[in-house]
Amino acid sequence: MSDPIHRKTDRQRSRMRDRGIYLLPNLFTTGALFAGFYAVVQAMNGRFEHAAVAIFIAMVLDGLDGRVARMTHTQSAFGAEYDSLSDMVSFGVAPALVIYEFALQGLGKFGWIAAFVYCAGAALRLARFNTQLDMPTDKRFFQGLPSPSAAALVAGFVWVMAEYGIPGSDVRAFAAFVALFGGLTMVSNLRYYSGKEINLRKSVPFFVILLVVLAFILISTSPPEVLFGAFVLYGVSGYADAMRHLVGRGKGRKVPAREPVQPGDGSEG
Repeated sequence: MSDPIHRKTDRQRSRMRDRGIYLLPNLFTTGALFAGFYAVVQAMNGRFEHAAVAIFIAMVLDGLDGRVARMTHTQSAFGAEYDSLSDMVSFGVAPALVIYEFALQGLGKFGWIAAFVYCAGAALRLARFNTQLDMPTDKRFFQGLPSPSAAALVAGFVWVMAEYGIPGSDVRAFAAFVALFGGLTMVSNLRYYSGKEINLRKSVPFFVILLVVLAFILISTSPPEVLFGAFVLYGVSGYADAMRHLVGRGKGRKVPAREPVQPGDGSEG
């Protein structure tokens, strides 16, 4: 006589096989994963500009997979888990190894520790996000620096240095600061604007389209400097927001109470 528990497990596995996996959003996730892995390979070969660009490509693809899944109603638990693992490679392991190969390996133990702090920060951030999905949060803000933004900060730094021909050995201390800043800020409680309240399906004034065009023109003129500068400003914005609240309390002004903010990156496959 067969075990009823085993029969139930077999039926669950059969249903999973019959249901299959949604292809479209997971193609974007696979592309982001490939870009992250490609960045590691290029860094090992000393092609740091290509490695940095690959991380930015992974960032774009990661931003698309969740939106595509929601627009096509193809969200799934598998896609969410796959996206989280892809994020760990593309925005955790890849940036840490790229900046280590570029500048940090000459610092000895401190170099790989700084790279590990960044990598561990990305892992802890993703774990915090995955365990707090069902908690009520303020969707307008992220809790801590999003891991794609931290990765863009690291990749932008490497890209700018490679663009100007500055060897990593000349900027080791600054590289360590960038890695530590990104890793520690990811696991902080600072608020970062998420942009999730922007509805792309609604009509917008003409000047908004004009600003988008100008942004594309500005990025195309000098991608490394513009992208790095933009993500530096975004990374500092969380600290500026915290200082604003501290100054407001110190002066006795009534500061609006903060709602619980979204703990993670808000991307799912």
